[in-house]
Amino acid sequence: MKQPEQPNNDNLWLRKSFQTMSLVSAIGIDLAGCTIGGYYLGKWIGDKWGNTGLWVGLCVLFGMLSGAASIVAIIRKATRNSDER
Repeated sequence: MKQPEQPNNDNLWLRKSFQTMSLVSAIGIDLAGCTIGGYYLGKWIGDKWGNTGLWVGLCVLFGMLSGAASIVAIIRKATRNSDER
């Protein structure tokens, strides 16, 4: 009599490892991108309106906050997807 197929634990472990690596990479890239984008936006606004240091500081802070909010959204989506499986 033939044995029923067992799920391959190695493939499951590998898939979860890649999902975790992609989540960590997305968090780092997202925060860095938003912060760098804030710097360049602040530099551009500062060149147009003056007082570059103030605008760079404010826009970097805004970039970091928007990056943090995006990270929260990414983590919520990832945990929601893992709960459904």
